[in-house]
Amino acid sequence: MTDVMLLWETPLLFEKLFIEYGIKCQRVPAESLGTPFLPPCRCLVLPTGFANPAYTSTLKGVVRNKSKIEKFLKNGGTVLIFGPMVPEYDYDWLPIELKYIQEQGSGSVQRMEGNEEICAIDSYTTEVEYDGYFMGTDAKVILRDSSYRPIMVVKDAGKGRVIACSIHEFPSKDFLQRIVEISASCKI
Repeated sequence: MTDVMLLWETPLLFEKLFIEYGIKCQRVPAESLGTPFLPPCRCLVLPTGFANPAYTSTLKGVVRNKSKIEKFLKNGGTVLIFGPMVPEYDYDWLPIELKYIQEQGSGSVQRMEGNEEICAIDSYTTEVEYDGYFMGTDAKVILRDSSYRPIMVVKDAGKGRVIACSIHEFPSKDFLQRIVEISASCKI
């Protein structure tokens, strides 16, 4: 069984992280979503830059498969999204309210109490690099930057959840393993 489907066309360094962490990962083009040959998975991951056509054409397939992604979430899957790497972006293909503003930065982060179980960074990490922040969201804020802007949010959707993170660093092993543990294996 595949734990994670990484939506991208070409090999990424990110793939090696999942292997290192012992998480079964399969990279697939977004146009393949919903096709009968794809195995079930627990989490769909959209890496940093997914909406920037200079990096990938992933966004077209994601938008085209909006209803399949909603069904995946309804059945207990998790969608983990990193920064789109475009100046502004509305996630109108997701069943949540979320807007992204690109603004590269680094600095201290503020953890919101009660959300320790789903946090992309280890508990001892106090500073991160990020590529933007979120606004206009109905999601629960997990991390804020030093200007108190959300840089990681989570929102339940059906039996699953959407996690959006603009941290421009690899997520922790505990975080990725936790997502796999709490997500249902679903066809998409």
